[in-house]
Amino acid sequence: MTDKCTGCAESQEKAKELQKIIAKYKDTRGALIPVLHEAQEIYGYLPLEVQREIANQLDIPLAEVYGVVSFYTQFSINPKGKYRINVCMGTACYVKGANEILDKFRTRLSIDVGECTDDQKFSLDACRCIGACGLAPVVTINDEVYGKLVPDDVDDILDKYEDL
Repeated sequence: MTDKCTGCAESQEKAKELQKIIAKYKDTRGALIPVLHEAQEIYGYLPLEVQREIANQLDIPLAEVYGVVSFYTQFSINPKGKYRINVCMGTACYVKGANEILDKFRTRLSIDVGECTDDQKFSLDACRCIGACGLAPVVTINDEVYGKLVPDDVDDILDKYEDL
């Protein structure tokens, strides 16, 4: 398997970890989703090269692997930042201005939904209801929850993470 860091120790170590995961599940019915979860833990996302390796090793079509990866929202084909921003776009959040908050994040970070900043510090996603409707509109950054937001809150929130 190859990736952007061909030959480097980190890349080789990740490839070895992936092989161990695939071997662990190879003869298990329904192995694809657990393999994808663990592969994403290793790489942070599921690049095409990793999907191809999983397909080859599990002897399933690449189209099937890609179909699962692109269907389930917990899988990503794009790198994620150190700080993963999720703006809830569920009904309660949306009607209370989540779209304006999302726009403020887009503008401030100069990225769109599904993208990551060049320094790999922030990634931005929109998600469906996270079950915190009483705090609408809600944003999560990794495991931190921010509620009852207005667009003017975005700068202060991002400043907190830029200083880390």
